[in-house]
Amino acid sequence: MNVQNINTTHQPPAGTAPTVPPSLDTGDNSSTVDSNQLQEEIGISEDVINTLQERASQLTAERKRRGKTVPEGLARSRAISEYQQLANHVGLHSASMPGINCLDISKTSPERIVTGGNDKTAVVFDLSTSQVISILKGHNKKVTQVVYHPSEELVFTGSPDTTLRVWGVEQGQCASIIRAHKGPVTGLSIHATGDYLLSCSSDGQWAFSDLRHGRVLVRISAVDKSGSIQALTCAQFHPDGLILGTGTADGEVKIWDVKERRNVANFAHGSGTNQLVTAVAFSENGYYLATSGGDSQVKLWDLRKLKNFKTLIPGEDQPSYEICDVEFDQSGSYLAVAGTDVRVYLCKQWDQLVSFNAHTAPATGVRFGENATTVISASRDRSVKVFGT
Repeated sequence: MNVQNINTTHQPPAGTAPTVPPSLDTGDNSSTVDSNQLQEEIGISEDVINTLQERASQLTAERKRRGKTVPEGLARSRAISEYQQLANHVGLHSASMPGINCLDISKTSPERIVTGGNDKTAVVFDLSTSQVISILKGHNKKVTQVVYHPSEELVFTGSPDTTLRVWGVEQGQCASIIRAHKGPVTGLSIHATGDYLLSCSSDGQWAFSDLRHGRVLVRISAVDKSGSIQALTCAQFHPDGLILGTGTADGEVKIWDVKERRNVANFAHGSGTNQLVTAVAFSENGYYLATSGGDSQVKLWDLRKLKNFKTLIPGEDQPSYEICDVEFDQSGSYLAVAGTDVRVYLCKQWDQLVSFNAHTAPATGVRFGENATTVISASRDRSVKVFGT
């Protein structure tokens, strides 16, 4: 099968003067907040809590209606085991500051992805046309977190420059800046309502922000048993949006109740000398949590029993094996692991279906295409690769 090597020219799309997406009210937020000044918390109102509860109830009902039926068109495990490299996109980010740190995919337009690079930019790219849609410039340090809005052409980015940015994809312009943290932003996730953003930082806090108005609603500190602040390394909302998970630099996975803003469960992921939790991912059915760490292991947790029921060691025969990202497909049938290589596992049986060794540096992000018919990975080698049949 031919491998397509594409060097994309870094030219923003032609068009009219940029405008802010109408769904966003930026106010004066991006211009009046000093670069070192945190935004004031305005609190989570009863209206917000009611909105979160209503959305969670809707999602639970939808899940029950779907039952255990798999989506029509979902790739079969045998097909995935035969996936090969289909495309190799190498021109998304600067060659002078190489490296892609993160990746996400649009759920409504799965041919579109967003990547964050060492060159301080995020790039929205169309896999079907091999064209750059937007180059998002504004951070003054590398971009380490990217999230694509689940239903709108909006992208969210985080950086060690401590800021969160909201972008309109078509315009390629920053719509608002959210200053929620004192330290580098290490995690980013969007709530199921599409209206709220979760972020976390090495400063030891996670923040819940209103992305429509660029406001920080609440910040919560993570502390260990001795009361010491724990640096946070990753974060994700549960699919229903009433709980969230964070990873820490000392190997703990913390589960939080969003409405009550309190820590309700803790899992010990880390072991050995490098305990840092590198990624957390909830399965679509909401029952399982996958975590990865500097210990080169992926652990699966049952959230109903609060137990680790399976541990995967992808690089068992590789002492320096690295894991940067884990991701379930939208049906919860498959789990992808990105790091030294890219692997896909069949959930429930936890059999490895396929392994890709195409990158020349660790893969930092992995996502499934629609119905898991493709696997997309990004790497420090500056490339985005697409696997499928």
